[in-house]
Amino acid sequence: MKRFARLEQIRRMDPYRDASEIYRLSSAYEFPWDHTRALELALYRTYAVPSIGRLLAETAELTDRTQKRYDDTSLLLDTVVEHGFDSTLGRTAIRRINQMHRSYDISNDDMRYVLCTFVVMPKRWIDAYGWRRLSQHETVASCVHYRTLGRHMGIKDIPETYEEFEACLDAYEEAHFAWDEDARRVSDATLALMASWYPRPLAPLLRTATLALLDEPLLDTFRYTPPGPAVRTLVRRAVRMRGRAVRLLPPRRAPHFARQNWEIKSYPDGYEVNELGTHPVPGLRGCPVRHSGGSAAQ
Repeated sequence: MKRFARLEQIRRMDPYRDASEIYRLSSAYEFPWDHTRALELALYRTYAVPSIGRLLAETAELTDRTQKRYDDTSLLLDTVVEHGFDSTLGRTAIRRINQMHRSYDISNDDMRYVLCTFVVMPKRWIDAYGWRRLSQHETVASCVHYRTLGRHMGIKDIPETYEEFEACLDAYEEAHFAWDEDARRVSDATLALMASWYPRPLAPLLRTATLALLDEPLLDTFRYTPPGPAVRTLVRRAVRMRGRAVRLLPPRRAPHFARQNWEIKSYPDGYEVNELGTHPVPGLRGCPVRHSGGSAAQ
């Protein structure tokens, strides 16, 4: 198979009718590493909206159970990608996501904003650091895929085009990004989790490298001291060089899904999709009976 053969396959497909299959080809074959990094940053930046960051701090899912919440988020979202909306596992994952979100007082605007990050941040990341830019077919398919997910979650007034998703995200961040002490605790816990995946002596370096990939509004909101210009240039150039190196490799012949990521550490013996996430007490909003991870989009 030639390097651009799968892109040619994608361009022969209908980005509306075949949206989820195109998204699966793009995320699991063409850009699995990039999608993982981009979605990590997508979820991370939502903490800068105080109503989201405070809720995550109150539930303690990202301060006391950080690894498990990260794992459950990744696994639930990717179950839908791997198996499809109409599959038994896909429906189970969506049901779990909805059961968790209904237990908390989350506004439609916050839910829609989080959905926007799933569309916008992967494109921005891949266009900047991927081995090629995201094609128009892939961009449209991503919008359709997440519009479908949003409808299954009951989100209203979902943008239709990528430009509308991007405008919604940028406007919401400009209006709502603000300092919050609890949200900063969630941010610190997430940075510590990312550093914990590597040998301990590398933790300070990895924290700095992660901060170097964040934009100024996000750093300012969390009151982080930005890495120096030389460090930011070095880190971003290194990630771009990785993309150029991947371009020289043969195309991936087997898909790579989130459950195969080495960063997923909570389920060495496997897992059941219907057991992922939190399990709130029926009828009591915001009062989980037991915890085994985090919600997929809050």
